[in-house]
Amino acid sequence: MKLIRFEYGGSVHAGVLNGEEISEVTPPLPRKGVKACDITFLAPVVPSKVVAVGLNYRDHAKELDMDIPEEPVLFIKPSTAVIGPGCDIIYPSRSSRVDYEAELAVVIKEKARNVTKEAANRFIAGYVCMNDVTARDLQKIDNQWSRAKSFDTFAPIGPWVETELDTSDLRVRSYLNGEMKQDSSTADLIFSVQEIVSFVSGVMTLLPGDVVATGTPPNVGPMSPGDEVVIEIDGIGRLNNRVQREGAL
Repeated sequence: MKLIRFEYGGSVHAGVLNGEEISEVTPPLPRKGVKACDITFLAPVVPSKVVAVGLNYRDHAKELDMDIPEEPVLFIKPSTAVIGPGCDIIYPSRSSRVDYEAELAVVIKEKARNVTKEAANRFIAGYVCMNDVTARDLQKIDNQWSRAKSFDTFAPIGPWVETELDTSDLRVRSYLNGEMKQDSSTADLIFSVQEIVSFVSGVMTLLPGDVVATGTPPNVGPMSPGDEVVIEIDGIGRLNNRVQREGAL
């Protein structure tokens, strides 16, 4: 099932997407027969926070010649970084290198604190594509990740929440201007989705709608203003965004 948030007629609604048909809409639409082509898709959730995991693919660790971490390495992206499909990623003027990072992300269904790995699936509403956009030059300057990961628009998610998905072996890809850049599988994850949700919930309380990103495969790389970047994950779909220079019209 695909759960969506969208704008129609100046109002924001939530619903279920079946092909081109939209059902179970709240609040109700002013007229019947509204289809996917009539709406503007929004970020499918409005999280209180985005929690992300660094270095969680074995092939990415190998690429960087880094040791496999013993525990998930966490960082936070603020809710103000979240945008939806079709929205512009704003290239900040203070950065000279901004990278794409394709990720599978989890959407939390209900309040989760100290959840076991075995119980984690009960707290998961579904899954989204995410681009963990990063100002790589600032990350190197700061020697930590907060500023580099936190600019407005640096957490595109979507295009919807897919509720029915086996995450054990999903192909995760990124495309830059139509050229595939990243291509791996969640079978290569160091820590599974369930392990990550359990670990994060032991550190902080996860609230309904929160997003937990699971790490990126190898071959992250730079984007430039005017580029189109697509994150594609089997069983979910494609998340499309363009890059625009800060201050451009």
